[in-house]
Amino acid sequence: MYPYNSVKLEKGMHHLSNCSFTQALENADPSSAYAGTPLANLDAYERQLKRFNIRISGADCDHVEKFYATTESAVLFPEFVRRAVRSGMEDSILSELTATVSSASASACKGFAIDETDGVYSGEINEGALLKKTAILESAAIDLPKYGRLVTASYEAIRQQRLDALAVILRAVGRKIAAGIAKAALGVIRNSVTPFSSASSAVTYGDLATLYGKFSDYDLTTVIASPSVVAEILAMNQMHDRTLDQHGQIRLPFGAKLLKDASLDNKTIIGISKPFALAAISGSDVLLESDRLIDCQLDRIAVSVRMGFQPMMSGAAAVLSLRSA
Repeated sequence: MYPYNSVKLEKGMHHLSNCSFTQALENADPSSAYAGTPLANLDAYERQLKRFNIRISGADCDHVEKFYATTESAVLFPEFVRRAVRSGMEDSILSELTATVSSASASACKGFAIDETDGVYSGEINEGALLKKTAILESAAIDLPKYGRLVTASYEAIRQQRLDALAVILRAVGRKIAAGIAKAALGVIRNSVTPFSSASSAVTYGDLATLYGKFSDYDLTTVIASPSVVAEILAMNQMHDRTLDQHGQIRLPFGAKLLKDASLDNKTIIGISKPFALAAISGSDVLLESDRLIDCQLDRIAVSVRMGFQPMMSGAAAVLSLRSA
């Protein structure tokens, strides 16, 4: 018998210090023990779903009440909610904006600043000459504000709902939470650079080419604008023969991804070099009131996450401001 069948599931596994529920399951039932078996592609949580025969997708998808068939299987439900919300957050523009994501166990953390004013980089150094400095300095603290949503529902209202349908709703919640976080990320980028102005009130391909030319040390990888401005760009003659890339994303003729974000006004276009422009600091993973979910108190599902942002390298972002009509 596989060891995952004997793991004791308890509420306390959701409250271990510096250990997520999935990590607690992995500690009790290491995935390494399943190498070369039919279960090798499942993580510890997915093995528990298999143990209790809970199907969360497909033609035979179960209903919410399946999680509550036993007191142990009920312990698995909060992780189902967390994963669905997290999936929605990851399937958003937010993942396209940040070079790195680090963790901090607080509501604020120390920031840093890069100082390269000592001199330009050169191809060679004369014998005996001093090397120019790139200084990494401590800066003001970075706030890690909370973002979240309260989802209200009764057990009676959702007990007969299919799990895949509930997951769609939770992913949508996660996606919209991420949109609010992305708005803050774009605000940090806008505040870190001085915008340059276009020649006219309507965006032209020449404006996009000028934006591209603002990047000397780094490559322009991503262009973000409001939905209506993106529609204007797509209507340009230069975009008529453009097709989606292998990942289903729109690319400009010079290779940068074209993304839309509804938080931007119709006069702002942002360009970034994703590997160098912005760092994200996560103050928490997706947080839930797990005990309420385990005890079938679904009248309120509070979902929250803490996150802040730090601009990184100078010259890795640029902002185009369209002139007013």
